[in-house]
Amino acid sequence: MELSLENTQALALDADAKLLVFQCSQEYGIHIAYAREVVGLQVVDPVPMMPHFMEGVMNLRGKIVPVMNLRKKLNMPEVEPTQETCIVVVDLQGEQMGIIVDYLIGVQSLNDYVTEDSPDLGSQGSNNFIQGVAKSGRRVILILDAFRLIEVKEED
Repeated sequence: MELSLENTQALALDADAKLLVFQCSQEYGIHIAYAREVVGLQVVDPVPMMPHFMEGVMNLRGKIVPVMNLRKKLNMPEVEPTQETCIVVVDLQGEQMGIIVDYLIGVQSLNDYVTEDSPDLGSQGSNNFIQGVAKSGRRVILILDAFRLIEVKEED
């Protein structure tokens, strides 16, 4: 399986934008326009020969949707699922992907936040999934570039 959405651009992060915010070791958000729905953790059937972060596929009301584990994709330590663990289903130009996250925080408007471009992490870090950062006081939300996040390539 190779999912690539080349030549796509993430939506702008203006003050009117809203994010679907979730926890996965820290707070992350995606533009609300990409979020199709949030479902509880359910049976995910493994598919052989997939990248390590791809859990498999789920049957979502008759539609087969690939599912990735955000912790694995971002090289974070794995944790046991809880009752709050959920799957955020995103839809990008007709391509759907389920993303397993620790728990949903909710919808946040960027009106109350200062946004900045993705930080430079130097030669040792990779921030190609990060579209920007929203901050308010001590709170920081890393805004994920949904197109780059769901891109699945064999070398990942």
